[in-house]
Amino acid sequence: MLPHDDLAEHRSPFLDDALQQLSEYFAGSRTEFSVALDVAGTPFQRDIWHQLSLVGWGEALSYGELGLAAGRPGSGRAVGGAVGANPVPILVGCHRVLASNRRLTGYSAGNGLPTKIWLLEHERIEHHA
Repeated sequence: MLPHDDLAEHRSPFLDDALQQLSEYFAGSRTEFSVALDVAGTPFQRDIWHQLSLVGWGEALSYGELGLAAGRPGSGRAVGGAVGANPVPILVGCHRVLASNRRLTGYSAGNGLPTKIWLLEHERIEHHA
């Protein structure tokens, strides 16, 4: 039993909205999110996540390109760490980051690489295994 299991549930308009938008995304009728996010992270992580949030449905970029776009050229490894620490995958589409040769790298959300592959194919993003 969890500490608050005995308390009544309270609906959250924010979470209801996020659930609705995610359901629409998975159904194929939504290609961008309007959920207001305020995620906690280091200034570097927040810079990377912000830049990543600008990458649209069906688009992909490399870790190096993401670092360059965020004003952090040459920081590919650190960019990878920030992408992996993304607290809101899908809403901030970290699955859209690929190696420079369009090959798959790791994925920390869901079931790992099978989840990333599904998301990439859902958005029709070309990639290589």
